[in-house]
Amino acid sequence: MSILARSQPTQELQLVPRSPSVNEELRRRSQARLLQATVELVGERGYEATTLADIADRAGAARGLVSYYFPGKRQLLQTAVHRLMHRELARALEREPRPEGVGAGRELLARAIDAILGLARDQPRLMRTHMAGILTAEGFIQCPEQQRLAALLRDTVTRYGSRDPEADYRLLRALLMGAVVAVLLPGAPMEPERLRTELFQRYGLDWELGVPPGGEPPGGVPANERPEKDQTA
Repeated sequence: MSILARSQPTQELQLVPRSPSVNEELRRRSQARLLQATVELVGERGYEATTLADIADRAGAARGLVSYYFPGKRQLLQTAVHRLMHRELARALEREPRPEGVGAGRELLARAIDAILGLARDQPRLMRTHMAGILTAEGFIQCPEQQRLAALLRDTVTRYGSRDPEADYRLLRALLMGAVVAVLLPGAPMEPERLRTELFQRYGLDWELGVPPGGEPPGGVPANERPEKDQTA
C-alpha cells in the first residue's frame, strides 16, 4: 500500500512594518531604561566613574543607542535627574488622600517642598552631581523632562493661589535649588528640617502639612504661632 504524500503549499513570511505609534512606544521604553540606568549608576558610582557603555549595559541596550538619543553624558544625566524629580513630585502630589477644598493648594505646595528635599536627603551623590552640572558651561538644559517638572511646579503655585504663576514658579524653583545645595554643601551642610522650616514660613504653611519629619520644627516655633504670610508673596 503506497502512501501518498500531500504537498503542503509554501507560505512566505511577510514582515508587517510597525506602526508609528508602536515605534514611538519602543523608543520611549528604550529612553526610560537608559534614564533609569543613569540614575542608578551615578547614584552608586558617581559621575566620573560611570561611562556611557556602563549605562547602556545596565539598560540592556545597544551602546550606540545612548549617543543616538542623547548628545552627551551631561545632557543624559540632567534629563535623567529631571525625570526622577518629575516622577517623585507627581507621586507626592497624587498621593491619597488627594487634597481638596480651600486648603488643597497649601497641602500640594508642602508636598512639593518635601518631595524635593527628600531627594536631596535620599540621593545625595546623584543630586550633588546634578547641581554641579547645572553650574558648568553647558548650564541648565530645558529638556522635555524638565518641562514636565516645570509644569507640575507651575500648576502647584497656581493652585496655591499665585497671581503670577510664571514668576512664582521661577522663585519657587530658585528657592528649592538653593535648599538642595544647602543640604548637600560639602563640609557645611544644613539640616533639611531647618530648610523645611524656612520654606514653610516663607509660604505660610503649617508644619503638619506634607510629610513632616516629626516633632516640633527646628527653633521650636509652633505652626499656630508663626506670622501670617501672603500666599502670593
